[in-house]
Amino acid sequence: MIVTIRERRDEDIPALAMVLAEQQAGTQYPVRWPLPFPVEDFLVRPGEERAWVAEVDGRVVGHVAVYAPAGEIREHYIAGAGTEALAEIAVLFVGSDVIGTGVGGRLHDTAVDWIVASGRQPVLDVIPVHDRAVEVYRHRGWQVIGEVQPSWLAADFPTVVLMTLGAIPPAT
Repeated sequence: MIVTIRERRDEDIPALAMVLAEQQAGTQYPVRWPLPFPVEDFLVRPGEERAWVAEVDGRVVGHVAVYAPAGEIREHYIAGAGTEALAEIAVLFVGSDVIGTGVGGRLHDTAVDWIVASGRQPVLDVIPVHDRAVEVYRHRGWQVIGEVQPSWLAADFPTVVLMTLGAIPPAT
C-alpha cells in the first residue's frame, strides 16, 4: 500500500464527498447526517488555511484541514489552552477501508507539523459520540481543555470536547 499525503485540489472534492458519505455510518462523523447543506460546504469552509488529502495507490481516501479558530468556540479554546496562538485541526476523516492502517495518523501528523511550524498550538474538537476518536487523540498526547455546547449542535447531543496538543499552563 503506497500512501501519499498532498495538498487538496478542487478536483478532489467529489471523491472526498463520496469517502465522507461512505464512512459516516461506521464512524458517526459528521454527527448530523445527511447534512443540512451541501457536503462540499462541509469539506471546504470559510477560513480554511490549508488542507491535505491522503491517496492510497492513487485513490483519494482521506482528508484533513487547518483553520484559525473562530466563532463562538474560539474563546473557549483560548481559555483552555492559555494562548491566542492557536490553529484548529478539522474535517479529519478516512475511508472505512483504510481505518486502522495509519493513513489517518499521517494526515493528523501533517496538519500538526504544519501548525507547529507556524508557531501555533494545535486544537480540535470532538463530539463524544466518537469514542474511538477521543481515545485515538488521547493516545497521541492530546489533552482535554474544556467542553462547550455550540449553537450548531443539536441540544440532545453531548457537549463538544475541546482538546489541545502541547503545553497547557499550570493551574493558578
